[in-house]
Amino acid sequence: QFFPNSDRTELTVEVNLPPGSAFAATDRSVKNIEKAILAEPEVKVVTSYIGQGAPRFILPLNPELPNPAFAQIVVLTKGSSARDALKIKLRRIIAQGAFPEARVRVKQYVFGPPVPFPVLFRVMGPDINELRRIAGAARAIMAENPNLRDVHLDWGERTPSQRLALDQDRLRLLGLTPKESGLQLQAILNGAPTTQMRDGIRSVDVVVRGPGSERHGLENIANVSLTSIDGRSIPLSQIGHFESRMEDPLLKRYNREPCIAVQGDVVDGVQPPDVTAQILPKLAKLKAALPAGYRMETGGSVEESMKADTALGLLFPPMILLMLIFIMLQVRSFATMFMVFATAPLGLVGAVPTLLICHQPFGFNAILGLIGLAGIIMRNTLILVDQIRHDQAAGLSDYDAIVESTVRRARPVVLTAVAAMLAFIPLTFSSFWGSMAYVLIGGVGVGTVLTLLFLPALYAIWFKVKQPDAVTEEGALT
Repeated sequence: QFFPNSDRTELTVEVNLPPGSAFAATDRSVKNIEKAILAEPEVKVVTSYIGQGAPRFILPLNPELPNPAFAQIVVLTKGSSARDALKIKLRRIIAQGAFPEARVRVKQYVFGPPVPFPVLFRVMGPDINELRRIAGAARAIMAENPNLRDVHLDWGERTPSQRLALDQDRLRLLGLTPKESGLQLQAILNGAPTTQMRDGIRSVDVVVRGPGSERHGLENIANVSLTSIDGRSIPLSQIGHFESRMEDPLLKRYNREPCIAVQGDVVDGVQPPDVTAQILPKLAKLKAALPAGYRMETGGSVEESMKADTALGLLFPPMILLMLIFIMLQVRSFATMFMVFATAPLGLVGAVPTLLICHQPFGFNAILGLIGLAGIIMRNTLILVDQIRHDQAAGLSDYDAIVESTVRRARPVVLTAVAAMLAFIPLTFSSFWGSMAYVLIGGVGVGTVLTLLFLPALYAIWFKVKQPDAVTEEGALT
């Protein structure tokens, strides 16, 4: 989980009816869902947006394009515990088939960039039918994973449709063109704006369309009359015939290329990267057999995580260079500089077990915590190295300087580490900063102890410092 769930008390319920559904059908479905939501004691306020998404009142909320078959319900609960309880209840009700006419999805807001679905694979290629076949195979593989639910294609299921096949020769004899026929038919079925009228300060289009008797039912549409250029009425059945076929109700593109997204939600308690890692080996055989011109990409939370990792990766080289420069300005020795830098990973020894024990995800904030932890560990190392050099300048032997400096600096270093750990405890209750706080608490605690034990030995090995007795014995043997 690259970014944690938000601590806001709202839930979002997305309602998707089959593409092409009327606004009235969406409204009826939303009213049924609202009734089920309002029956729960955890609910405080329910707000529905039919035909569009909610306004972007928080940054991670993606705006939705106007769509009569879509609705979004924002549910304000009485608190975080009420939000979690309501989320479980609604998902259980939906899984039992309470609203079969729509695909209903209950979401909790997250920090960080929004993604349509946490687990998502994009299939791209030129031919729509081949895309359908490949995406269907991918969906079957994903549906076998017990950690995924509601696996589907973003194009939806194919629906039966009627296509008018025009007789071009007869059209020419009647003085019509396919474009003129299409415009007239569109005006009769859907309507065409003819003028505007004023309504206060607004201009309202006046739309003219055919009567309901002509627009409802295929048998009535076949008898619709078009007008030729000389004013004659021509029944639609005389210029063509209807063909039944299955068509995609929605076509989407990604970077101007036809693209189907195979997507799904993860069950509670499972992280999207783990589920994606489980599915990728099973998709490898399908990817290897893709025809030329087709490809499959990983999207969802993993893609956003990779984007953020790439952005951080570009900053790491200059950051490390600046760290080395500042360390060099402090110690003025290449050997000492590299020794100090070598202690930076010591914090991992405490940070990783702390995340595992406390069941915290290794996400973006945890990475930030590791970067800060490396600085804290190197600061402690610099303090000890500076004290060792100060004692050496005061006349102590190298060995005695290492021992005395470690003993002398142990108390302030430990007290500083304990103070830092206590200061991070309040952050552990934060949904956003919690993982970073756990990294710093565990890393500072264990890293400080390891620094006091590891650095003296490393310094002695690095600069070949030996005990005085050992040196005397070597001299006697010589």
